[in-house]
Amino acid sequence: MAATDAQTSLRHAFGNVLAFFILILIGVLAFSIRLFSVIKYESVIHEFDPYFNYRVTQFLTKNGIYDFWNWFDDRTWYPLGRVIGGTVYPGLTLTAGTLWWILNSLNIPLSVETVCVFTAPIFSAFASWATYLLTKEVKGPGAGLTAAVLLAMVPSYISRSVAGSYDNEAVAIFALIFTFYLYIKTLNTGSLFYATLNSIAYFYMVCSWGGYTFIINLIPMHALLCIVTGRYSSRLYIAYAPLIVLGTLLAALVPVVGFNAVMTSEHFASFLVFILIHVVALVYYIKGILSPKMFKVAVALVVSGGLAVCFAMIAVLVAMVASSPTMGWSGRSLSLLDPTYASKYIPIIASVSEHQPPTWPSYFMDINVLAFLVPAGIIACFSPLSDASSFVILYIVTSVYFSGVMVRLMLVLAPAACILSGIALSQAFDVFTRSIKLQLPSLSIDSPVDAGDGSSESVVPDDTVKTDKTEDTQKERTSKKSRSRKSSSESVEKPSSKSQIKKRLSVLPLETSIIAIVLLVLLGAFYVVHSVWAAAEAYSAPSIVLTSHSHDGLHVFDDFREAYAWLSHNTEVDDKVASWWDYGYQTTAMANRTVIVDNNTWNNTHIATVGTAMSSPEKAAWEIFHSLDVKYVLVVFGGLVGYPSDDINKFLWMVRIGGGVFPHIKEPDYLRDGQYRIDNMATPTMLNCLIFVETDGKAFDRVRRTEIGKKHFKLTHFEEVFTTHHWMVRIYKLKPPKNRIRGKTKKSKSKANPKTVSKRKELKRNPF
Repeated sequence: MAATDAQTSLRHAFGNVLAFFILILIGVLAFSIRLFSVIKYESVIHEFDPYFNYRVTQFLTKNGIYDFWNWFDDRTWYPLGRVIGGTVYPGLTLTAGTLWWILNSLNIPLSVETVCVFTAPIFSAFASWATYLLTKEVKGPGAGLTAAVLLAMVPSYISRSVAGSYDNEAVAIFALIFTFYLYIKTLNTGSLFYATLNSIAYFYMVCSWGGYTFIINLIPMHALLCIVTGRYSSRLYIAYAPLIVLGTLLAALVPVVGFNAVMTSEHFASFLVFILIHVVALVYYIKGILSPKMFKVAVALVVSGGLAVCFAMIAVLVAMVASSPTMGWSGRSLSLLDPTYASKYIPIIASVSEHQPPTWPSYFMDINVLAFLVPAGIIACFSPLSDASSFVILYIVTSVYFSGVMVRLMLVLAPAACILSGIALSQAFDVFTRSIKLQLPSLSIDSPVDAGDGSSESVVPDDTVKTDKTEDTQKERTSKKSRSRKSSSESVEKPSSKSQIKKRLSVLPLETSIIAIVLLVLLGAFYVVHSVWAAAEAYSAPSIVLTSHSHDGLHVFDDFREAYAWLSHNTEVDDKVASWWDYGYQTTAMANRTVIVDNNTWNNTHIATVGTAMSSPEKAAWEIFHSLDVKYVLVVFGGLVGYPSDDINKFLWMVRIGGGVFPHIKEPDYLRDGQYRIDNMATPTMLNCLIFVETDGKAFDRVRRTEIGKKHFKLTHFEEVFTTHHWMVRIYKLKPPKNRIRGKTKKSKSKANPKTVSKRKELKRNPF
């Protein structure tokens, strides 16, 4: 017996050490697979929003935390400006700043940019380890390791965590998974220590990303599900109540959240469930100290009092919600609950590509074969159903809905899909390997004829007969020894024999098990190949440096940085640059120039003003920009090199956003047969707007595959000052207004020579 215990403990210790080394390798895999962007291109910040985060991190490391909280940025949203400390989620910035400070304290002199570039790959390893911990609490360490390796390579998460993707989601996904793990850990153990850690992890999530509202709604939904299904326990109370109290107090400390933690509709569900769980706890407490008759009376009083409090709270909430035009919900939350809300009322939200609903190929691209393994994982969670497994099921159901509304939230679906797929693969490998293990000894003992049957019917009955024979012989031996020992041995052996028979009946045929394992390995290999391809090709290219392949090799288009460098070296420090809001963060961070609008999109009227200028004739646009003290206008044109995400492609949103504020901008004036056209069939309003820059030659647009309808014209109120090498970015300068000359009288028409007039008319004629 002692030898068996020692062997079991040794085996358990060896398994823990092996799992530890596997987790180290998973972390290395998660970090290294995200380095393709640095290896293929260079160590550079990607996309648009990360440039603002990088600029804020630079300010933090240079000026300190107190100046960061009080920073008023006068280089954005001119002439309004922006209070950075009160309008930004500081989690990512504080995390990278702390990493930079620690490394420099250890005499590792890395630049702020380098730390920002590698923050996302580092936290992807942390997210994989957090996934292991969460899945281990649900279905054991085997499923945890499988889920961790799946998350390390899932393309949906790679798209937001490659080296250089310095956005909020880089650390927020780790915070999301770790918060869920601590909630499940508290639910399984009932430890107040883990409940406190859960509140701190939730606080870090609130600091990192606005998606924290998903947590504060999912956990109350799970607590309500446990109460309704009769699974209430003291562990559920300990897991939920401290999170709401302490977590809400900590969330209110974040300046960008503040009193929204208790005043907005996104948080009301957590408070209602908080009241309900106390009512249920009081009922269970009274039930334990009163007799059944008194308990019925007390329950009636408690329920009536609880209902009165709930109705009073609901009345207060309804009054608060009714006072808000959006019913207390933010625009993004309403667009999640009603997918058509943004397109109807808030075009600025609908104009963002990542806020569009995904297509079916997007699911295969971002989660690949996990989409087929998730249903099997859901089935595995029901056998048996626990509080932890019910939480995972609720997580996958809600995340599937939200990912179907907004493609950006595929990122929230990815961890749930990896957890359930890990559970499915672990359970499948357990069944198939157990089937092989139980049949291999019988094959080595039986004759070739018996072994050649290969059917489960021929294997299972033989084994059951053998077990019955051994049981009979054991019973005969015990009857010879003593009658009393016989009954005790039978009571022990009957359950064990039943479990043995149950295991034997669940055994699959040997050939089926081997084929199934081979197919699962091939499925995993396909997932690995797809994930590596997605990391190397689809998601590694930075949007600021573009590439294309042709028969003569690789072509690099570095026009964006070329334009920003020109602005930085050839314009005054106080000059204002106007462009569509997509390029505001990059212009401020790389060119260090003041912009009118940027990617924060907090002021719809300001963005509508720029959209109106872009969709107006040249003179009206000049007047709008001149009133905003603009000196340069930056326009992106991709028709020459085939860059699809240019300003012409975004022009419909300029018209819609501008028309939402200024009624004289009407979208039908720009449409021909219900379409935006730029060829000679385009409407005059479309052809005369500022978005059409000067072009020469044939002017064929390779993106729209048509010839531009307006060519060979010169601007009168703007002048071209710079065009990048591939014509992707063109910068125009506003001409100064003409001076008025007082006292100068106009010459009378009668004194004018008719010959000179005719000559001037000939000169004004268009030579083309």
